[in-house]
Amino acid sequence: MTAVADRITGLVGALRAHGVRIGTGETVDAARAAEALGLADRALLREGLAATLLHGPGQRALFDSVFDLYFPRGVGGPEGAAPDREGLRDRLAEALAADDRALLARLAAEAVDGLGGYGSSPGSDGWSAYQTLERLRPQTLLARVRADVRGRDGGGATFADRLLDDEIRRRIEEFRLMVGAEARRRVAERRGRDEIARRAVRPTADRVDFLSAGRDQLAELRRTVEPLARKLATRLTARRRRAARGTVDLRRTLRSSLSTGGVPMRPVLRRRRPVRPELVLLCDVSGSVSGFSDFTMLLVRALHDQFAKVRVFAFVNRLDEVTGLLGHGRADPDGLGARIRAEATLTGWHGSSDYGMALGEFAERYGGAVGPRTTVFVLGDARTNMSDPNLPAVRDIARRARHVYWLNPEPRDRWGTGDSAAPAYAGVVEMHECRTARQLGALISRLLPV
Repeated sequence: MTAVADRITGLVGALRAHGVRIGTGETVDAARAAEALGLADRALLREGLAATLLHGPGQRALFDSVFDLYFPRGVGGPEGAAPDREGLRDRLAEALAADDRALLARLAAEAVDGLGGYGSSPGSDGWSAYQTLERLRPQTLLARVRADVRGRDGGGATFADRLLDDEIRRRIEEFRLMVGAEARRRVAERRGRDEIARRAVRPTADRVDFLSAGRDQLAELRRTVEPLARKLATRLTARRRRAARGTVDLRRTLRSSLSTGGVPMRPVLRRRRPVRPELVLLCDVSGSVSGFSDFTMLLVRALHDQFAKVRVFAFVNRLDEVTGLLGHGRADPDGLGARIRAEATLTGWHGSSDYGMALGEFAERYGGAVGPRTTVFVLGDARTNMSDPNLPAVRDIARRARHVYWLNPEPRDRWGTGDSAAPAYAGVVEMHECRTARQLGALISRLLPV
């Protein structure tokens, strides 16, 4: 049982390293669940540990990847000669048509062992899921599997072609995940589970780096906007309620204490008049920064009711107001960026970002949008392509506003490198590193005025 306890401890440590909050009591519960369930039924053990350690469905994909490392399906590679590629594709097509998950798992192990190895040492230096899938190309089997499924049903389609294709794509994607899990398992046997759990497991959506996120990860990230907005709205409402209680008015408290012999029995509060703040966003939507800006705009749109007024401006080297565009297409968050770039005027005679030009245009054309109740957020990496950063325009905006905060999605150690003017801007306004949705949520919760 000591070996099982060590594996559970390693599993918990890996999950904690990826931001999952797990206490000592939950770890003890997981150990008791493992003792009660035993190791004979791996699927049952997986569900038992997930039930004791996780706090929500958003953590399940991360848990499954880490679980496969600490409680693997097997050890080493499959026995027998290496399969030939075409024969493997034939068997894969049959397994996909039958939706035989046990066979798909065995084929994933064979594919990684026969097609995914690289290096020159005995056996292999490592195994690559990407290399395996590139050589096997399961996505090209769609038409063949469709025909096999129809053949199994007597030659006719049992449901619409589109639904059938979606189901086959789901099975192929599940096989791709099996290949990824198998490759990580094989590498972990050589390099250690803890290292692979830390470096090779895909993080949860709220910990994905905005600048390195792919299209699928950004789409997954956008789906977390509404839950994050609800959580932030609850926090902001609680802060606003606490702030509305006011602070102790010392003079009035002492005056009222005369009736109790100088003992301040009833503190008198200086109550605040609740006034919702105004918010202005200035968003760089060029290049890889656009994913960060799009996500933040969607988050602010979802928090719209928390503010008296919200105005959003997008820019590359020209600046245009896009507040109205955020109010349309609520069911299509993935199309926000394309809609802004299609309908707003964001560039002039060139397509490179120019912060100095855009910020100057905002101060000149839209300076009236900023007042003593306004908090301004600038979203961007502050890379000016060697153009003038126009610090006077930033000072003018800071002078008009209640607060100005700059959220930079680049790591702090890259500020000031190359064409980055981040240190210059940080000398004028408060700049914060904001690389993930988790960081963004914490900053929004802390910086937004009440």
